[in-house]
Amino acid sequence: MAWSFSVGKIAGSDVRIHITFFLLLAWIGLANYQRGGLDVAIESIAFIIAIFACVLAHEFGHILTARRYGIRAPVVTLLPIGGVASLERMPEKPGQEILVALAGPAVNFVIAFLLIILVGPSLDPQALNALEDPEISFAARLAAVNIFIAVFNLLPAFPMDGGRVFRALLALRYSRSYATSVAAKTGQMLAFLFGFLGLVGGNPLLIFIAIFVYLAATAEEQATIQHEVAADHVARDAMITRFKSLAPADTIEDATRALLETTQVEFPILDGTGKFLGMLTRTEMIRALTEAGAATPLESVMESDIPVCRETTKLTTALQMLQDRTKPAVAVIDRDNRFHGYITLENFAELLLIEQAVPKDS
Repeated sequence: MAWSFSVGKIAGSDVRIHITFFLLLAWIGLANYQRGGLDVAIESIAFIIAIFACVLAHEFGHILTARRYGIRAPVVTLLPIGGVASLERMPEKPGQEILVALAGPAVNFVIAFLLIILVGPSLDPQALNALEDPEISFAARLAAVNIFIAVFNLLPAFPMDGGRVFRALLALRYSRSYATSVAAKTGQMLAFLFGFLGLVGGNPLLIFIAIFVYLAATAEEQATIQHEVAADHVARDAMITRFKSLAPADTIEDATRALLETTQVEFPILDGTGKFLGMLTRTEMIRALTEAGAATPLESVMESDIPVCRETTKLTTALQMLQDRTKPAVAVIDRDNRFHGYITLENFAELLLIEQAVPKDS
């Protein structure tokens, strides 16, 4: 995620913090310093850090449970509004998805339970409404926040964990795409409710959460549709087959001429036998033109570590290769290792538009 940086790895997952998290800490620290001095500011910052430690534990509840089903999470990012664990995918079996989704809130309930034992039976249920009240203990307030995080995430709407449970339960009877659509639309309605309450109550944070919930619910619905379309196709169905290729001995000047003569923004580099060697993108072309000059041979500036797949490879696999390596394209070869075409995210998006335009009963 842009504007985030790594602070280390936990259980094989890279933990990243978004820069806006520090803006949140600075804002809270300054506000509390003006209100009560340095001691109050330090305690308030420590409390926010403790909350986000609990959020991180929540995300690792998902990560460690997903790992039981062979699903990795290379990155987990902390944002001012919570955490995001970048799971490679969610389990397609409803039972597994329910367990992965519930693992996060379960961690928060366990933390709250342990804190309640520490606080004792005197835990004030109003602690959540008085998080800045020094009369209420640090542990009591943190326990209340963990209960809130768990309950909030159990709302049956995307992108909350409860939305995934809701989707999984619907998927026991209906198709996964229909179940996702219902859960996503529920999330969008919830976002409108948050936005309305934020406007009426003058709460900008609630409005920000509403925007995040709406966008995340929409993205989840689109991702599921894309996965289902890709699952019904192989690589050859989405590859670009009419293209202009370049040779490794061609120069940047040759490439810029090809750029102007075609609508391509990426060019496969092939040797004399048609073997795929790499790819030159428009961005790299312009950079090389500026830094190395028009006479530079393409073999010195092309991107050679482009993923390669067979024509019969599942399109879901090809897209995963494209997304995992953040490359401009996936090269497609036949059984004799001859280059036949390539797949880009833009071309897959066009396949998606076509599939969605075809009537379901046709």
